[in-house]
Amino acid sequence: MAALSRALTASAPVAAGDMPQAAALALSRARRDGRRVPSALLHVRSRDEAYAIQDATLAAIGPIGGWKVGATAPSREPICAPLPAAGLVSGGSALQGTAWHLRGTEAEVAFRLGSDLPPRPSPYTRDEVALAIASVLPVIEVAESRLADWLDADPAALLADLLCHGGLVLGEAAPFNAAWFDLQRTEVVMRFGDQVVAHTIGENTHPDVGGLLAWLANHCVARGASLQAGQIITTGSCTGMLFASQGTPVHVKVSGLAPLSVFF
Repeated sequence: MAALSRALTASAPVAAGDMPQAAALALSRARRDGRRVPSALLHVRSRDEAYAIQDATLAAIGPIGGWKVGATAPSREPICAPLPAAGLVSGGSALQGTAWHLRGTEAEVAFRLGSDLPPRPSPYTRDEVALAIASVLPVIEVAESRLADWLDADPAALLADLLCHGGLVLGEAAPFNAAWFDLQRTEVVMRFGDQVVAHTIGENTHPDVGGLLAWLANHCVARGASLQAGQIITTGSCTGMLFASQGTPVHVKVSGLAPLSVFF
């Protein structure tokens, strides 16, 4: 525990084996207190280290309620982060207080699992993942960073900070069918109050979300975790990130799904 305290209060060296736990403590305390820490405090240099910090952070703050997964292009390796169950809220919620200072909003398509995808020797296919999905739903991811220098932070530090995840607002679920694995023609409208701030068609940077979900299932197995029934998996922004002012109602409509709102 002394190593963890030093990581928060001084620049004293921390043993390499303590690094993920020290970084996770810094991030979980920042999350709890509504404050920020310098990204250099995390001492994260690679994706593997970032994922280890993610795991340690979730061990500190509570159970996993879902995952986020995405990629900047179909040809790029995806990245992911577990989502704290406490941060999943129902549509129509009001998110207020010190935890909500950035209020970055993204409209996304998410999936609720109906059955587990446990560890096994052979990789999961997209068809097997499809069989495990119970429903599809619109979500609004709210971006918040625990990093004081998040605009200039190294990508590995942002990954360690759960990819700037603040909360996930859940819309009304609809029955899943395999057509939802391709978002190339999915139309999304986001409004701040009465003003349309985004109107997109097929703007997800990796519209083959079936491929993303299969990658995530196999990544979790390799990571010593597993996707579980009831978890929500969100698959990347369909609108880009837009920052809402305090007091703003945010409304989202994904074609084929029920409308969704959140209030700041």
